[in-house]
Amino acid sequence: MERTPGGASEPNSGEGPSATGGGGAEGSSAAPLSRYESQKRRDWNTFLQYLKNHKPPLSLARCSGAHVIEFLKYLDQFGKTKVHLTGCAYFGHPNPPAPCACPLKQAWGSLDALIGRLRAAYEENGGRPESNPFGARAVRIFLREVREGQAKARGIPYEKKRKRPTTTTTTMPANVSSAMTQAVDGGGGGSSSEAGAASVPPATTSV
Repeated sequence: MERTPGGASEPNSGEGPSATGGGGAEGSSAAPLSRYESQKRRDWNTFLQYLKNHKPPLSLARCSGAHVIEFLKYLDQFGKTKVHLTGCAYFGHPNPPAPCACPLKQAWGSLDALIGRLRAAYEENGGRPESNPFGARAVRIFLREVREGQAKARGIPYEKKRKRPTTTTTTMPANVSSAMTQAVDGGGGGSSSEAGAASVPPATTSV
């Protein structure tokens, strides 16, 4: 396994939380960091170490989106996700029946989450949002290409999360409505359309 001079380690193990060492002496008197904050700190320190070991060494001020992409490609050597090559018999097969010689890479989801943490860490450490290399257009294009390429190679489509529509009125699920109807009717099994009528006392007419 090839490593950069100085031993910069992987910011995350490909499929899970960050795995760079350290974090044991993160201030005994301070409140313990959340898992996300711990990951973000380790990833940020790893990126700074990568810049330091770069040939020639790079300063954070000179770091561009191209250097970020170079860093993401460097991380592939630590990946744990099998990405089939075009000529592989299992290309596009989500569950290959046998092993193959295709390389292991960082999963798109891991890289996407990593960039999100580094983008936040950059600004938290004094960087200006308009010069944030982790938010560069080239990085977004690279991540999109990785997502599409891995989706084809692994036969696993990545679907965007749809935002839930915000409504001012609260609708009641049919199963909850039915359960309430049964409770009102004493378990008689009335239909959901009777729920509204069953919950309102009938009007009485005085003679």
